Amino acid sequence: MKEQVLAMLIEAGDGYLSGEVMSARLGVSRAAVWKAVDALRQEGYEIESAPRQGYRLSSAPDRLTAGTILPHIRSRAQRDRLICLDSVDSTNNYAKSLAMAGGADGTAIAANGQTGGRGRQGRSFDSPRGKGVYLTLLYRPDASPLKASTITAYAAVAVCDGIEAACGVRPGIKWTNDIVLDGRKLAGILTELAVEGESGALQYLITGIGINANHAPADFPPDVASMAVSLAEHLGRPVDRGRLCGEVINALAAMYPCWLAGTGDYFRRYRDSCLTLGKPVRLLRPDGTREAYAEDIDRDFGLIVRYPDGTRETVTAGEVSVRGLFGYTD
Repeated sequence: MKEQVLAMLIEAGDGYLSGEVMSARLGVSRAAVWKAVDALRQEGYEIESAPRQGYRLSSAPDRLTAGTILPHIRSRAQRDRLICLDSVDSTNNYAKSLAMAGGADGTAIAANGQTGGRGRQGRSFDSPRGKGVYLTLLYRPDASPLKASTITAYAAVAVCDGIEAACGVRPGIKWTNDIVLDGRKLAGILTELAVEGESGALQYLITGIGINANHAPADFPPDVASMAVSLAEHLGRPVDRGRLCGEVINALAAMYPCWLAGTGDYFRRYRDSCLTLGKPVRLLRPDGTREAYAEDIDRDFGLIVRYPDGTRETVTAGEVSVRGLFGYTD
């Protein structure tokens, strides 16, 4: 109930909200509301009270909790499918366990921090508590595993939509799953799926997103500090992580039915936002590195590259380094 009280106080903005109204909405006693307010105050939330007016939230610590996210989620169904954790090894791992236990389609798992965040190809994704937004969506689509491979690109557009709605700045996309701001990595997306062995049917699909929100330069590990950026660093001010998380969830909720139906203009917007196009690239493969030029994106979000000898190839997987992004300069 504490998080519900916090959500209502945030929704009230600068106005007061009476204990009577909150108790009626929650179906609890006024004393229970007072206890929730007192618990929030002990956690660092400054809540004013005034006779015959009620309570008003005047300042709050930077915490990613259900109470700070819920006010920004527009869909009632999505609000009911939010799970918020203070710390977890990985929101993707949690989503997998939830999927095996019958978790509902569209469930969102958000965490204030991760102890074992992961990126593509088993790389670690540093996820300090109280700094970023770490979010995974669990999907149960009636779709083929081949179609599932395109959801990362759709999600990349949605993440950019959510960031723009919350912070007023729109990042670009590095093929295929990196969100880029100021030529540095702002966020990453990791999609994983499970397929039934006998039938080959898709069991579930999870899309994990990690966003650098309020990181200072010193918060990044030394090996990635020069290649990473946070929204706070770009904007010169802290961002509201609850609002950021809520707006990204809203954008993903709008994206999902479009992805299922193949509607909307996500392909065009992905292509327009793709910073890889028109740039020299390096294809990093087990058998060596090849230089190429990124020409276009096909309808399945494969990257069409042209080699120096004039031949072309559509790249659908693997690592692609882009000149001018993340330190590739020569």
